[in-house]
Amino acid sequence: MKTDLFQAPDYYNLDDLITEEHKLIRSTARDWVKRDVSPIIEEYAQKAEFPSQIIKGLSEIGAFGPYIPSAYGGAGLDQISYGLIMQEIERGDSGVRSTASVQSSLVMYPIYEYGNEEQRKKYLPKLASGEWMGCFGLTEPNHGSNPSEMETKFKDMGNHYLLNGAKMWISNAPFAQVAVVWAKNEEGRIHGLIVERGMEGFTTPTTHNKWSLRTSATGELIFDNVKIPKENLLPNKSGLGAPLGCLDSARFGIAWGAIGAAMDCYDTALRYCKERVQFKKPIGQFQLQQKKLAEMITEITKAQLLAWRLGTLKNDGKATSAQISMAKRNNVDMAIKIAREARQMLGGMGITGEYSIMRHMMNLESVITYEGTHDIHLLITGLDVTGLNAFK
Repeated sequence: MKTDLFQAPDYYNLDDLITEEHKLIRSTARDWVKRDVSPIIEEYAQKAEFPSQIIKGLSEIGAFGPYIPSAYGGAGLDQISYGLIMQEIERGDSGVRSTASVQSSLVMYPIYEYGNEEQRKKYLPKLASGEWMGCFGLTEPNHGSNPSEMETKFKDMGNHYLLNGAKMWISNAPFAQVAVVWAKNEEGRIHGLIVERGMEGFTTPTTHNKWSLRTSATGELIFDNVKIPKENLLPNKSGLGAPLGCLDSARFGIAWGAIGAAMDCYDTALRYCKERVQFKKPIGQFQLQQKKLAEMITEITKAQLLAWRLGTLKNDGKATSAQISMAKRNNVDMAIKIAREARQMLGGMGITGEYSIMRHMMNLESVITYEGTHDIHLLITGLDVTGLNAFK
């Protein structure tokens, strides 16, 4: 098994901006990743398999619903703590961070924010402990960037709802016990429904042959006349704004997580260029390699500042959806560019499982697309600054 030698860069002394509790939370997550994720993750990526044995550890470091109150099993932490945990997990692997992001922001968040007290007490403690895993059903075969046109529908049958439709590209679907599914009622209004594994007509076929996020289990959600108890409707928010609110939380986590992937690629490239000798000197002594490293640490530092400021805004309840979109787009774009440069710095070794870079690079091709594509986030910013809607 590979030894994890990662050392986190902090070029602008940004640790001065966070609390001692934040540092302890980050250290706990970092130590867990080094011990339980890094030594096995290349093997599981090669096998395209989710390492289910890490679920307990994810729960123990507070990765499932860290900002959910302790009364419901969460850690009761702030948003910067959530971001730091996601950063450390994605430093290990984006697929593992996806598993945690979905559980926290796309399953626990809507049940806590949009659900009633009975739903919170029934589901949140089991999700926080990892006893139950969850997934989020929004994207459909024909509707990705435009979820308002979703075709999944439910009818009121008197003593239950009848759900029909399909969702795809669903992280955690193959093993989730709970799915928060977004569907239209007979009036065309979007609502959230809690669907449980075992309900007749509900199936979750696995998506195979992925070259990205290979350690994350991905699947579909198929609903064929599924009877949903009426108490499983999320009562406190409806309309497209409800699932988009969940996506805001997930995108915030991604903005932090991408920094972790970038830091790992930078750290790997920095260490390699000091050790790899060509033309009788370390390749890090050549100007082009130093240019690449200098640009990497500059972009990482800018992304760290962006994420930190967004975290303070989110803690104060002031972060807008457009601000979150900007951070998600910028930081993932930064990370994928650093991964590509780092891969080149390692030459042929960069494509092997001996190093993490190629795995990060492939993973980030998904991260730059999901939770809103790179171009969609650009248009969200454009709409915000001009007031003119390019989506219509």
